[in-house]
Amino acid sequence: MGLKHKFEYLESSLEQIQRDNLLRRLRYGKIKGSEIVFRNKTFLNLCSNDYLGIPPSKIQNSQMQSSSRLVSGNTEEYEKLEKRLASHKSQKRSLIFPTGYMANLGVISSIIGKKDTILSDELNHASIIEASKLSGAKITIYNHNHMEDLRAKLKDDSKRRFIITEGIFSMDGDFAKLKEIIELAEKHDAILILDDAHGDFVMGRDGKGTANHFQVSKKIDVYISSLSKGLGSFGGYVASNNQVVDFCINKSKSFIYTSALPSSLIKYSVDRINLDKKKYRKRLESNRNRFVKGLKSSGFNIESKTHIIPIIIGNEKTAMEFGKFIFKKGLFAQPIRYPTVKKNRARLRISITSWLSNKQIDYATEILEKAAKKYKVI
Repeated sequence: MGLKHKFEYLESSLEQIQRDNLLRRLRYGKIKGSEIVFRNKTFLNLCSNDYLGIPPSKIQNSQMQSSSRLVSGNTEEYEKLEKRLASHKSQKRSLIFPTGYMANLGVISSIIGKKDTILSDELNHASIIEASKLSGAKITIYNHNHMEDLRAKLKDDSKRRFIITEGIFSMDGDFAKLKEIIELAEKHDAILILDDAHGDFVMGRDGKGTANHFQVSKKIDVYISSLSKGLGSFGGYVASNNQVVDFCINKSKSFIYTSALPSSLIKYSVDRINLDKKKYRKRLESNRNRFVKGLKSSGFNIESKTHIIPIIIGNEKTAMEFGKFIFKKGLFAQPIRYPTVKKNRARLRISITSWLSNKQIDYATEILEKAAKKYKVI
């Protein structure tokens, strides 16, 4: 039996994915600030998570550790960054993971056990969903940001209950109702885990994140976040107390059994976290306000209060046609479809960054308005 014949079952599945307008393909480009280049054509990049748009500095390459951190990969740069991140989140300790996805997998699957219950927002990121499954715990999904549903489901009689939520939801751009969630967590003696990937370094005083924005930083039991978005570097981390960090060092497979990030990237993160980022946050806020004002004046219904702005289209095929139209006009914003979002809730996920100029924002809103009218979105 030939190799191609062995994998014919994959081909039929791919054909079905294409018929459903859900097929994904990679584009290879080059990023330049607010723009991205594909095959020598320049597009305005409206889907980057580099929210603050801090100009890159040169990374000084050093010898790769070529080892896990528990063997010989744990350089002095890690200690500096982890102390800084712990202070950033007002926690005792922090621990670096290779990515935010691996941080969620490693932390959630290690500190939560089979006799525990996880209460997870229905719109939580895929990494939280997969990590919850790996833990072996009972998983209860509560309706998105629906506090009465969460309250009812907290009556589970498990010995330990964990509430897991994102701070800013990655596809809808809305805030978690942190104050209300904290009240419920305290009343029912539940442990609260906050994934702050999209709020970290952007929201709150000095960019301390979503919990700081709501002035509830000290009420969060475990922070999990990313260095790859607002900070514009690479990696993920957890910040919590000594017990959580020590347990992850000893039990988290995605920490123990993987190579350490290069020291040059860790030093890069240290330099960026120590940088005064106030002007970048101010520019981001200004850009967001201008973009939203332009979209609303064009007839869009914008509910997001953050730098993530979804334009809901609904039908997957229409979303793909919408994306092709704006692509021809020089805008790059990927249509987001199932399973990233629910079926018939396809959208453009617009990410506002401080890279954007006023001229670029105005041009983008003009093209988006034309597309929306053409495809009857507004």
